[in-house]
Amino acid sequence: MTDKGTARTHWKRVGLFLGLTFGLTWLLDLLVWLTVGYSPRALTALQLQMLIPAFCAIVLGMYVFKDGPIYQVRVRRERPLAFLTFYLAYTALSAVAGLAPLFFEQPAVLTVASIGAQGLALVGLIVLVVVRLVSGREAWERAGLSGGPWAYWLLFGAGLVALYAAQAALNAAFGLGEAIDPALLLAQLPPEQAAAMSPMLLLVLIGIQAVVLGPFLGLLMGFGEEFGWRGYLQSELIVLGKVKGTLLLGVIWGIWHAPVIAMGHNYPGYPLAGIGVMTGYTVGLGFILGYVMLRSGSVLLASWLHALNNQVWSFLVLVVYRPADPIFSFGAGLYGLIILALVGALLLLDPVWRDPRPKAMG
Repeated sequence: MTDKGTARTHWKRVGLFLGLTFGLTWLLDLLVWLTVGYSPRALTALQLQMLIPAFCAIVLGMYVFKDGPIYQVRVRRERPLAFLTFYLAYTALSAVAGLAPLFFEQPAVLTVASIGAQGLALVGLIVLVVVRLVSGREAWERAGLSGGPWAYWLLFGAGLVALYAAQAALNAAFGLGEAIDPALLLAQLPPEQAAAMSPMLLLVLIGIQAVVLGPFLGLLMGFGEEFGWRGYLQSELIVLGKVKGTLLLGVIWGIWHAPVIAMGHNYPGYPLAGIGVMTGYTVGLGFILGYVMLRSGSVLLASWLHALNNQVWSFLVLVVYRPADPIFSFGAGLYGLIILALVGALLLLDPVWRDPRPKAMG
């Protein structure tokens, strides 16, 4: 095949992945908008969209992209195929749990859907661990599922927590919101539980759940985006150059969020400006997660960091200090983009961005 033919095939695959991923996601968002709009009944359905990029990458990898690692895993019926197949089933079952509240108003449906989604996430984590132990490291890496060095998990995880803690502190220092009284959290518990702990103890317990337990329980949700964006698409786009490819991926990632942002997610009251700020945020976060992929080759680490990112910032915003304005604040707001730009500039000093050899994923 000629170089020009290879290039056409390459961009055709990228277009196929993006068309399928955007099509399914925006169709889901349209369904939400036409049924219940942005409301508590839509939250489980909107979580479902996080699973779509990996779902598309796995389906295309198994049956269409015959020169990729997933196709070879399927043909050879290697053990990681069990996890990849489970993930497809997990997405289908999550779709049932997520879509049911759009059509049934009973409170019991919301409860069952929420519990079902959490239960599926826990089962998925168990399946991932078991299949990894049975498969062995080399087979896992051949499937593009490398775990990466544990030191990186500690280093990057601590760095991300410190980054968001600093931004919450900046919000507080500049008076950009209000501190949340831990006693209000305690009041939401049943009386017998509230009597057994202090407000500060409750705050610590919620923090541990957000930083330690939550990211692992949310690993499959993070995997849903990261295996598609960083695991597949980043490896395709960096043929443009690592910096250009990562930048383009960040923009694509932001635009992918556009319908749900327009409905009021993340930036309520700012349907258009929110899309712009969200795209800036995904570019900044994309450089961090992209750097993790280049440095470690681990999509699982990127997935865990994605889940940690969501958990930590939600904890800080909902439990510690709530910004008054989602746009004019640190974190995911405009001022936070400045911090992300500074972090990105520091990361770009690493020679890994100039090394022509990408870190092997398996």
